[in-house]
Amino acid sequence: MSQGYAIELYFDPALENQVLKAWNVVARRQISTQLIDIQSRPHITLFSTPYVEASKLEPLIKSFAARQEPLQLSFSSVGSLPNENNVLFLSPTPTVSLLQFQSQLLDLLRKEGGITEIAEEFRVDSWIPYCPVAEQVPRSRMGEAFGVLRDMKLPVSGYAMDIGLVEFSPAREVFSFMLGNTVEG
Repeated sequence: MSQGYAIELYFDPALENQVLKAWNVVARRQISTQLIDIQSRPHITLFSTPYVEASKLEPLIKSFAARQEPLQLSFSSVGSLPNENNVLFLSPTPTVSLLQFQSQLLDLLRKEGGITEIAEEFRVDSWIPYCPVAEQVPRSRMGEAFGVLRDMKLPVSGYAMDIGLVEFSPAREVFSFMLGNTVEG
């Protein structure tokens, strides 16, 4: 049974590998294996909802992706969200292009995707872009987990190359498209 859907931004292989290294260090230290367990992929979540019509969104996201260029990203800080999931993350330096990308996606979802409700955390004026590195971190291990992430040589830079829809949990990719790819596959 699906818990929901998310539209995610995926990275170039080098950047993805840097994030996976952090996941693996956190897992080896037995702090959290949640992201590995649910078969997630390093990402930034652009939007999430309990239900979508994937078949309706697929052509919209494909067309949107074709009109976009890969986005330069630089993960420059470590953070945590004040919620029950105890998420630790890498935070990209916010750029106008990243914020506009998410804003344009939300406009498309509202106008053509049949999405009427945008959760507060994904609204343009409150969205915090981040790449999760550990979830469900025990409160007693939070300091240690921060230490692991601080040991990464930041900033870690690369590009967002793909956008995709996943159903969770576990994470199952429904579709994904390369940014700027106008070639039919």
